Amino acid sequence: MNKSSRPVVGIACVLGAASLWGTTGTARALADSSVSSMWFGALRLLTAAAFFLVFAAATGGLQRSAWRRLSPSDALGAGLCMAVYNLAFFAGVQATGVAVGTSIALGSGPIWAGLLQSGLQRMKPSPAWWAATGVAVAGGVLLSIGGGNVHVGVSWHGVALCLLSGLSYAVYTLLNKRMVRQAPASSITLAAFSLASLVAITVALIGAGLPDLGARDIAAAGYTGIVTAGVAYLLFSHALHHISPATGVTLALGEPVVAFALAVFVLGEPAGAASLAGLALVVAGVLGVVRAELGGRRHAISSHAPRVDAAG
Repeated sequence: MNKSSRPVVGIACVLGAASLWGTTGTARALADSSVSSMWFGALRLLTAAAFFLVFAAATGGLQRSAWRRLSPSDALGAGLCMAVYNLAFFAGVQATGVAVGTSIALGSGPIWAGLLQSGLQRMKPSPAWWAATGVAVAGGVLLSIGGGNVHVGVSWHGVALCLLSGLSYAVYTLLNKRMVRQAPASSITLAAFSLASLVAITVALIGAGLPDLGARDIAAAGYTGIVTAGVAYLLFSHALHHISPATGVTLALGEPVVAFALAVFVLGEPAGAASLAGLALVVAGVLGVVRAELGGRRHAISSHAPRVDAAG
C-alpha cells in the first residue's frame, strides 16, 4: 500500500459519495419525473459529463500534460463500464423489479471487486474483509426486499443484467484506481463520463426515441447529474488514492442506508422489521470493512518499518 495514503480520508470520501448516491431515488420520486428510466440514466450521465467539463476547466484538468498521462485504453474501458453499469442496471431492475434488481446489482459489486482484485492485482482481501463484506451484502439484500415488494417469478435475463451491472461497476473501480496514479480525478471522470453519456444517449435514442422532457425531468436530471454523479464520483475517485478498490465498492453499500432513511422520513414509506435488520447488518458490515482496511494499513506500515538491531 502507498505510504502516503490516508485510509481515513478515503473511507470518509466513499461514505460521502454513498450518501449522495442514496438521494438519487428520492430526488426522482419528489420530481415525479415522467421520462423513461433509460433516458433518465442517459441524461444523468450527460449532465455529469458537462459538470466534469466545467470542473476540469476550472482546476487544470484540461491541460495537455494531464491528458498525456492518462492511458487511452483505461479511459475507454472506464467509460464503457460506466455506460454498461447504468444501462444494465436500469434494464435489469425493469425485468426483476426494483427490490431484487437493486439487491443483486449492489450486492454483487463488492464480491466481483474482491475476486477481481485478488485475481488481477494479486491483492487478496483479508478474511476479516470478506466476513464484513458478507454481512454488509446480506444487510443490503434485506434492506432492498424488506418492504415485501418482490416479484414472485424470477427473470434470469434480468438477474444476468443485474450481475453484469455489478461486474461493470467493479471493473470501473479497478480501472479508476489505476488511473488516479496517472492523471487528476477531473480528467479521469470527464473522459469516462463523456464516453458513457454518448453510449447511453445512443442506446436511449434507439430504444425509446426522443424524450418528452418537462421542467421536473430537467430538474431531476440536473440534480442527479451534478450532485449524485458529478460530486459523488469526484469523491469516489479521490478516495481510491487511499483505499483498495474492493473496500471502496463495499463501503458504497452505505448508499441503500441513506436511501432507506430518506424513503422512511421524507417519502413516508413504512419500515418493516426485515428492513431494520438489514440496516443494522449493513452498518455492522461497513464498520467491519473500515476496521479491516485500517488494520491492513497498520500492518503495511509495521512491515515496512526499519528494524533496530539491539545488539548493534
